[in-house]
Amino acid sequence: MTDRLHIVGGGMAGSEAAWQAAEMGVDVVIHEMRPKIGTFAHQTGNLAEMVCSNSFRSDDDEQNAVGLLHWEMRAAGGLIMAAADAHRLPAGGALAVDRDPFAETVTARLREHPHISVTEEEVTGLPQEGHWIFATGPLTSPTLGEAIRRETGADSLAFFDAIAPIVYADTIDMSRAWLQSRYDKGDTEEERTAYINCPMDKDQYEAFIDALLAAEKTEFHEGETATYFDGCLPIEVMAERGRETLRHGPMKPVGLTNPHQPEVKPHAVVQLRRDNALGTLYNIVGFQTKMKYGAQTSVFRMIPGLEEAGFARLGGIHRNTFINSPTLLDEQMRLRSRPNIRFAGQITGVEGYVESAAMGLLAGRLAAAEMQGRSLPRVPQDSAMGALIHHITGGADARTFQPMNVNFGLFRPVDGLKGGRRGRKDRYKAYTDRAKEAWSAWLANS
Repeated sequence: MTDRLHIVGGGMAGSEAAWQAAEMGVDVVIHEMRPKIGTFAHQTGNLAEMVCSNSFRSDDDEQNAVGLLHWEMRAAGGLIMAAADAHRLPAGGALAVDRDPFAETVTARLREHPHISVTEEEVTGLPQEGHWIFATGPLTSPTLGEAIRRETGADSLAFFDAIAPIVYADTIDMSRAWLQSRYDKGDTEEERTAYINCPMDKDQYEAFIDALLAAEKTEFHEGETATYFDGCLPIEVMAERGRETLRHGPMKPVGLTNPHQPEVKPHAVVQLRRDNALGTLYNIVGFQTKMKYGAQTSVFRMIPGLEEAGFARLGGIHRNTFINSPTLLDEQMRLRSRPNIRFAGQITGVEGYVESAAMGLLAGRLAAAEMQGRSLPRVPQDSAMGALIHHITGGADARTFQPMNVNFGLFRPVDGLKGGRRGRKDRYKAYTDRAKEAWSAWLANS
């Protein structure tokens, strides 16, 4: 028990934690309850299955914080980024992946590793002995969730994650839709045409908003409150915040020109992003929803070009829990009341595939070093990794702690640079240059 690192959960964080620790020479056991015990959102028993979007978001490591996080994970030999790069799909400046081959690659690499074994079982409690990382993610089983609540002495916070629908490409009417990335972004023609765009005029948009607001929605169980993470809001919740909200969010028309009517500026545009390498599946970007299935098909077929759309998967909503990490975890991601246990991934209060995997990377390295009798230098706060771990282990206000994507607002200011929008490009480049130097030095000394 004590000479192995036990990782509970085989999602993004657990998979990356296992890889990093095993690459450092530590024997690892991944405890994954799927497929023996399924969840609402998962479709397979693969490790690192992507259940919501297939996007890792921006890959720009000079002007975007998540792109910087990509860079840091690649520099650390991250498995998740290697698999994502191997199964990359055209997505303009974003990193989108073919989700099934991606998960199959991660699963195969982990199962083939000489220091890793995988057991399909549910862990229902917090062990007193041994070295453990809990990376059970947004769908922690109720039994384990209750054990965590008993140990921490606090109610787990909860919010709701929504999933966007996926459409069969051959059911999209391309006489009304067209291929184009926003602002023609991308280095190749394939990247510049990575999205399918469906235009709406003002009347179509207004009718669509009316239908969204009137559609039958999923009801919450007694005692549940509809608290959402702002980065994953259902479209109907956005519409409730104002009729123009969607037109300035996922349906914004800027940077797009309809070749069927180049002289007409669309009032709104719905974008679909390729979801697999074959190009047979596209997901509707930003269209997470809690509408019931029947309502989804009728409402989404109001979108020009999707009148005859066939759906490979409809949207859905599920409960997501996370711990109050600023009060419960130390700077090494250990549970203060039981330092033999670390937490990683979304359950710590980071949001997004990349952020979850990044916290898994750190937890795996920190646990492995501790087991080897070594003490790693403190993760530099000026790196993207350091900014995130600092936020969840003490930088955030515990009273208002909510899930957080990586962003430059978590970074310490760079002296001598002006604020505001005009200075943003130079400021972001300074952040990323400083972060790369700090992260490279940490890796070299670890």
